[in-house]
Amino acid sequence: MQKLLAEVPVVISGTGLFTPPHKISNDELVQAHNAYADKFNLENAEAIERGEQTAIQHSSAEFIEKASGISQRYAMFKEGILDVERMMPVVPRRAPEELSISAEMAVAAATEALERAEKQPGEIDLVICGASTSERPWPAVAIEIQQALGCKGYAFDMSVACSTATFAISSAIDALLCGSATCALVVSPEFFTPQLNFRDRDSHFIFGDVATAVVLEREETASGKQLFRVLDRKLTTSFSNNIRTDLSYLTRAEPDLSLERFFEPDQWFVQQGRKVFKELLPLTIDLIKQQLEDCATDAADLRRVWLHQANINMNQFAAQKLLGRDIEAGRTPNVLGEYGNTVSAGAIVAFHKFHEDMSAGDKGIICSFGAGYSVGSLMLEKV
Repeated sequence: MQKLLAEVPVVISGTGLFTPPHKISNDELVQAHNAYADKFNLENAEAIERGEQTAIQHSSAEFIEKASGISQRYAMFKEGILDVERMMPVVPRRAPEELSISAEMAVAAATEALERAEKQPGEIDLVICGASTSERPWPAVAIEIQQALGCKGYAFDMSVACSTATFAISSAIDALLCGSATCALVVSPEFFTPQLNFRDRDSHFIFGDVATAVVLEREETASGKQLFRVLDRKLTTSFSNNIRTDLSYLTRAEPDLSLERFFEPDQWFVQQGRKVFKELLPLTIDLIKQQLEDCATDAADLRRVWLHQANINMNQFAAQKLLGRDIEAGRTPNVLGEYGNTVSAGAIVAFHKFHEDMSAGDKGIICSFGAGYSVGSLMLEKV
């Protein structure tokens, strides 16, 4: 496949970013979480005393920043998240004829990507909506986005959790190489806050909402001002339960169903963080090292590495293993402080914000990793 990419070069010709309207600071999250903890502990004091319930610990802005590198995040809907009686966003239901929230986010990011790629929507004949979550199983959100933009061809949804954007880009490359598409749009509307348990001290601060878009086409048709040739892509998966969410239509079919069932921990994002760190990072690092070897490229020759924005400790560990401890400032861009973990869109956010200073011939890697386990890595060269 590397040989085929050399014969028929494919480029990223434009990227786009949509940042939601609402900002939530660590201090705001902590104040709400601690108020909820106090309320819960008071209401369950006797059960806690008997050992039947576990008291909820307070969080702190310092703990969050040290554990994750996150100082704030964006949300499509802020109302309800900081309400101790609710602790989840208030998301008004939209009628079927209205644009879905995910599609609205994706269209905004796609509009910028198309402008940067100097493409009209009608020139796009493949739309892939690749995100970790979806508002609905069908109709595909990608087809809704296709219609809203006025794109041609075909569209479909896909998900591989935090690696979805890189896996979707690889799928788009396949379509371009085999001729089933001539110009592709990959969008990742990560509307994650409704899936986040804001009552959970270990995860309430991790994720934010965002949307990214990437235009891909054969180099011969590209006219954008910032072109990045795809030299290689590597994908791998290895099954693990250490990052998991169980909420689905099966929840409502369980015996003895009650409303409380929808609020039990397994219905939200849950992870075994230490196991993930220990198992997923070696898988990621080994894949990138193999990619470098296959491409006859030394890690020292990489101008930039745009990693999945998981947390600061994971990113620093991966970067040091790949590039050594003395990493030049800006070589592994970090957007965690502003955006938080934006699931599959994170590495694309970093790429979108930190690529315009690169010169022709400069090489870089976009790498995402997450639940599955899944790892996707793209080797790029500035044209």
